[in-house]
Amino acid sequence: MAAVRKRPAAGAAVLREDVTTAIRQAVTQELAAVGYGRLSIEGVARRAGVGKTAVYRRWSSKLEMVLEIVSEVASQSLPLLDTGSLRGDIEMVLHVVSRALRHRLASQIIPDLLAEAARNPKIGHTLQEALRANQRQASELLIGRAVARGELPAGTDPDTAVDLIIGPIYWRLAVARTPLPQGYVSELATSVAAALGAPISQSSFPNERTSGSSR
Repeated sequence: MAAVRKRPAAGAAVLREDVTTAIRQAVTQELAAVGYGRLSIEGVARRAGVGKTAVYRRWSSKLEMVLEIVSEVASQSLPLLDTGSLRGDIEMVLHVVSRALRHRLASQIIPDLLAEAARNPKIGHTLQEALRANQRQASELLIGRAVARGELPAGTDPDTAVDLIIGPIYWRLAVARTPLPQGYVSELATSVAAALGAPISQSSFPNERTSGSSR
């Protein structure tokens, strides 16, 4: 590949997808291993098995590289199958989020980026925007279903809902880093659904057989 002095404009050069994938994987691995503060273009390139030029063809700086990759991961849509009840939908979301937060890379990267966000407003803003947009989309879908079923009144605030749904599990796993006791996800789903005003009945427990696998 010919040497390039500056990062090319979008679409101006053909970049090998396998190299881009290797670099993206190397970024997440480096973030987990050394944190944002010690992460370097050189370290990412070495881990990816490419030269620094390959990295700079794609991103002009460490900050740009990390923000793009992390925001893309943070904005990925949650799988939101309709379980037939708000409580079941909430439990499904909680299981997905808890598995993601306990991933060996995410469990190292998230606390580090939270600390870095307090020092770097651009990181904080980017993370907030990506997470809030994704969470609001998921919450609007869940609340919309619940309203259509007659479980919740029209006008239920999706922002309040997402805070109630995601907040406790995020606090325990990403901030306090406390293991989840047996049955915690199931009990939390019941509590959140009740707090939002949904009626809780035996038919609202479609995932009861899996609710004990929250550890």
